[in-house]
Amino acid sequence: MSDDKPADKNRQMTPEEAAEFAEQVFNKAREGDAAMLAALLSKGLPPNLRNHKGDTLLMLASYHGHVEAVKVLLEHKADPEIRNDNGQSPIAGAAFKGDLEMVKALVEAGAQVEGASFDGRTALMMAAMFNRVAIIDYLISKGADPKAKDANGITALDAARTMGATDAVALLEKLSG
Repeated sequence: MSDDKPADKNRQMTPEEAAEFAEQVFNKAREGDAAMLAALLSKGLPPNLRNHKGDTLLMLASYHGHVEAVKVLLEHKADPEIRNDNGQSPIAGAAFKGDLEMVKALVEAGAQVEGASFDGRTALMMAAMFNRVAIIDYLISKGADPKAKDANGITALDAARTMGATDAVALLEKLSG
């Protein structure tokens, strides 16, 4: 005799099933599946869900360059200021990756231009370190302070010099001169 009973809608997931489901959700953010994220968020998925490293769905989608997924998350009130366990913010990750469109989307949604990691490093400093001139220009146009210092007293210009980011050095020297 086969068991043809309908599945119990009220059955709770086991911890293993919940962990597997959560990992699939984080993968959807990494992959930029905006439609699936929108569907899950509309069904009550918390927009600021975090993984074992403290990364939010927004952090993963932004770091992997998925602007549409990021916009869906932001529309569902994902917080662009939540840092992961390493103190990194989505805007700093986007600056590191050199993704100007992502930086703009995050700033337009309220990400703090001067928001720093635990060590005081800002998105401008990240952009300077990796020679992301267009992002430097944009962040400064939005109020980023090129004279801001991290916990070690390093400015964006100092960071650019240390990393040999010649275009960033030239731009920041021009701005501070």
